[in-house]
Order: sequence, then C-alpha cells, then structure tokens
Amino acid sequence: MRLSSPQDESPQTRLDGPETVGPRTPKLGEPLRMPPAIPQLQGITVLNLASVGPAARAARTLADYGARVIQVSPTLKKGAKQIRPPFHSYGAGRGFERLRIDLKAEAGKAAFLKLAARADVVIESYRPGVVDRLGIGFETVRKVKPDVVYCATTGYGQDGPAAGWAGHDINYLGVAGYLACSEPRADGGAPIPGATVADSAGGGMHAVLSILAALVRRSLGGDAQYLDVAAAEGVISLMSLSIDQFLASGEVAGPRQVLLTGRYAFYDVYRCKDGKWVSVGAIEPHFYRNLCGLLGLDQWADHQMDDSCQDEIRLAFREAFLERNRDEWVAELAPKNTCVAPVYEIPELVDDPHFVERGVFMEAEDPEHGCFRQVAPILAGGIREQPNWQVRSPNESDAQKLLEDVGYGVDEIEELRRTGAVD
Repeated sequence: MRLSSPQDESPQTRLDGPETVGPRTPKLGEPLRMPPAIPQLQGITVLNLASVGPAARAARTLADYGARVIQVSPTLKKGAKQIRPPFHSYGAGRGFERLRIDLKAEAGKAAFLKLAARADVVIESYRPGVVDRLGIGFETVRKVKPDVVYCATTGYGQDGPAAGWAGHDINYLGVAGYLACSEPRADGGAPIPGATVADSAGGGMHAVLSILAALVRRSLGGDAQYLDVAAAEGVISLMSLSIDQFLASGEVAGPRQVLLTGRYAFYDVYRCKDGKWVSVGAIEPHFYRNLCGLLGLDQWADHQMDDSCQDEIRLAFREAFLERNRDEWVAELAPKNTCVAPVYEIPELVDDPHFVERGVFMEAEDPEHGCFRQVAPILAGGIREQPNWQVRSPNESDAQKLLEDVGYGVDEIEELRRTGAVD
C-alpha cells in the first residue's frame, strides 16, 4: 500500500548564474519534478552560533539548500552550558564546517569578526542583549560586513514584556493559542504535540523565510538587515486562520468548535478493525459525497454541515471504519478522491513506498554508532540524491582551514590555539 494524493504540479523555473546550466521547462511528456543543476544557495556562507532549537533548524535547512554553513561553538572549556544534541540530530551535522571560539576572549572575538566579514548570514539564538555584551552584535558585525543578514532567533522577540523569558517549544505553542485549539486529553489539559512545531516551523522556517527574503533584497541593492525572529510569533502566523476568525467574527476555534478543529464528522480520525487509524479531511462537498458513497452511507450525503446530526454521522463513520483494517480502507478510499490517508506511526512511515520512491530518506554512518538512515534534504528545490553522509567525530574541528581562509598565518593560528581563544 502506498500513499496517493494526486496534485497539480508546475514546472520549476529559476534564474541561474552565467556558469550554471539550470533546469529548463520540460517538454510535453517529460517528468515535471526535476532536480536543480546546482544547489540553490551555493555561494552563500552562513555562520551559525546555535546548537539546538529554531536557529539550528534554520541552519540545517540552509545547508540542505547548498549554503556553506560554519558551526561556531564555544571552546571545550567554555561550552558546558551549550547543549550538544544527539549524534543523529539536525542531520548529524551533514555538510557543516565547524570550529570552536571563546567569544569572551578578545582574540576569539576578533577571529569571529574576521569570519563574519566573509559571511553572508549570521544566525544567533542568545537571550536579547547577550551578543551586544559579547561584542558580536548586529552593529558591530555590519561594520566589517556592510551587507550582512543578521538573524536573531528567540522565543518571544528582542523586546516586549516577555522578551527575557526562558522557554521551549511547548511554551511558544501555549502562548500562541496552538495548544488550546487541540483536542484535550482525559484530564482536560492540552495534549503535548508529536512534533516541535514552534521550533521547526514557528522558529526555524520563519528564520529561513526571513533570511531568504533579506538575501533577495540584498541582491537588489539592499544593505545590512537585522531579523528579529520570534518563535511564538511564527506560531501565531501559523494560527492566523483561527486568530483572524476570532478577530473578525468573535468565533473561537476551540476543540470541535470550527471546521479545522473537528466540528464536523468529515474532518476527524477514525479507528479501524485492526486498531489502526485513518485521517479523513473530506472538506469539499464532492469529496464528502464520494466518501459517503464508498462507506455505504449515502443517507448522510446531503447533511455534510448539518450541526443537528453530526453526532449521528460521526457514529456512522466510526462503525463503518471498524468493519475493515486500515490498509484495506486506504487502498479502497485514498485513490478515489475522498481525502483519506493512513495515520502512520514513525516505524511505518519510514518504509512507506511513496516516501522511499521520492528519496525522503538517505544513509549515514557514524564512527561510533554505525549505519543509520536520516531524513534527506526534502524541501522543494533541494537535491535529494545525496551520497552517504559520513558523520564526523564531535570534537573534530575545521579551525585551521577556516582561519587560514580569512587571512590568519600558521603562527597566529597556533597562538590562538595555545591561549584557548580557538580550538
């Protein structure tokens, strides 16, 4: 069984540099999904100061699009407070260059600014005001790189009453209304989501979108730009349909209150005979009619949004889905315009033929932990066909080459290492 959700596709078009042979518009009968000839962000250099969270997500995505990402971490003696993620996290450092710098040492700060002078983007995730106290804030960096894109990622932004709050994904989802719109658990509390939506989309993708927009503006003649990325505001953007609905009409999108929070039977999940679940999202009337017909429930086809009988329709759907196993239902319904799909657990989705065929996963090998699979660069425009990634030792450093590239001599680099400013 494989996923099936036919969608309209459009040919990719892109402006390429003079030495680049880019994708062309396919001729009739040729496949429309064509990989780019070169990575989209080749030639862009990013300095990333974060090890986890939204900034690390952003750095991972930029690297997947071909940017040169240099991971700047604290020196070993200074790095106790910075989290070292598990070896497999954030693509296992796939494609990153890295070095460790003591930013509190004058020589370390000078080395960072030399690197920043050659970079296009700087990403940081310190509390508001910290980078200025360290002497590597936006105003300092723009003096050495007048067109830098400086992206600061925090939970709540650089100013405002909550700016100094510590937080994590669940906190940002809470303040942005996301948790309150989800089906409550047995004790009435909001459920803990199965994905770090605030870190990944509210913060990480928010940062990537902002950085790419700033790079476009720079290419049109813009100068240095400072990006204040707040993960909580990114979640509010994701919640805008429900928030705007309340602001315009006063209608609150709580659980089971509006269409997209499960008010109607056609937008819900249902248990099947084998205990597995399907998701149903038959919003359009013709999809709903198809679903009712295939479930043998034509009597409800004219009552899609009739609030007076939603409990009866939901019960009829529950009873119908319990008659067959999940994969049998998916094979029957998914290809027939019903907006039905399986609810996969992670061990199922990683071997689904649809995702495997599309190159969603790739191979990696860690010197200590051995071979494993990981999510490949799968956002549109990325190059999915990747060679096996050989994970590097966590203590390995590219300091020598990186510092040579920005003009340091061998003796100067040795002195930086001797004093602990860089390692």
